[in-house]
Amino acid sequence: MRAKLSWAVVVIVSMTLGGASVVGLDSLRSDEPRAPSIIQSVSPSVDGVAVTALADVADLYEVVRPSVVRISTQSGRGGGGLGSGVVIDKDGHILTNFHVIDGASQIDVRLADGTSALARVVGTDPGNDLALIEADLPAAKLVAATLGNSGDVRIGEFVIAVGNPFDIEGSLTQGVVSGVGRTLASGAGRPLRQLIQSDAAINPGNSGGALFNQRGEVIGITTAIENPSGDRVFVGIGYAVPIDTARRFLPELLQGSTIEHPRMGVALQNVTPSLAERLDLGVAEGVLITTVEQGSAADRAGLQGGLGGNSSGTGDVIVALDGEPVTTFETLAQYIDDKDVGDQIEVEIVRAGERQSVSVTLEAWRSS
Repeated sequence: MRAKLSWAVVVIVSMTLGGASVVGLDSLRSDEPRAPSIIQSVSPSVDGVAVTALADVADLYEVVRPSVVRISTQSGRGGGGLGSGVVIDKDGHILTNFHVIDGASQIDVRLADGTSALARVVGTDPGNDLALIEADLPAAKLVAATLGNSGDVRIGEFVIAVGNPFDIEGSLTQGVVSGVGRTLASGAGRPLRQLIQSDAAINPGNSGGALFNQRGEVIGITTAIENPSGDRVFVGIGYAVPIDTARRFLPELLQGSTIEHPRMGVALQNVTPSLAERLDLGVAEGVLITTVEQGSAADRAGLQGGLGGNSSGTGDVIVALDGEPVTTFETLAQYIDDKDVGDQIEVEIVRAGERQSVSVTLEAWRSS
């Protein structure tokens, strides 16, 4: 059965909790707060650099909890939703998922200490399921999270997720990084790419919350779960948008932009030895264009698609972009993702056994 992707956001008017089970921890403090104990641990990296880590999960939670907020929304259709967000500065800017605030006519933010305020959308990045909102909250009340470096994340690292699953505020779950560089179809438009996979439980309401490493740094924004049964509950596979992705586009989000992402407008298939032999492609590696979307950037550039045995014949095989070899769909997609809409790239193809170069001006992903 094909796995179904579920957004980890809960709709107030239609969601019943049923028998769902989550780990919930309230933000409780004693009258005499203690300083979190800090230890030095040796990183498993080859250079053996010492890194600072928190001694236990309770200390880690105490440090990071104030930077994670509850987000509730109301829409013009009378519905509403719940999610989470991460404070990134003292100006009240909060990073969350786009699907948490999409279509909202009113956004309310509540801090860990109960302080609440209305918020407005500043900038959005639907293609990465990210949004930046701003809440009118006192600077003294705001605790900004420390943003880490998701490019250094390794499979097996300890992580915790903090958010508001099923509106159980300030819940914490723990696990490890199960995978990196994951790609998920988002239902319409651009797939989500380079996601961090984790087995720290996330559920509806966790969306927009934080995935922290052991040093208390945000390495991802929790966004989706995958469940083969189609149920909207966690079964061990959760995903987070890497914080490096958010950091890349944060300056534009702060300026109020809606981020657009580049594409060519083609469907692709990795070339395998058997495929190359069956279709007589004349090349052993590359990415075969199976379909070219009518009116797309690829169509305007004259690229051709096809799987052989039809009127269009066999499609072009992309073997390089701007002189950089392309051997898989993933390498091609990542190269294009690093470009901007309107950039021109040189696409080296093999057509009917002959190599040639085609210039393609990248266009923006369409909403549907």
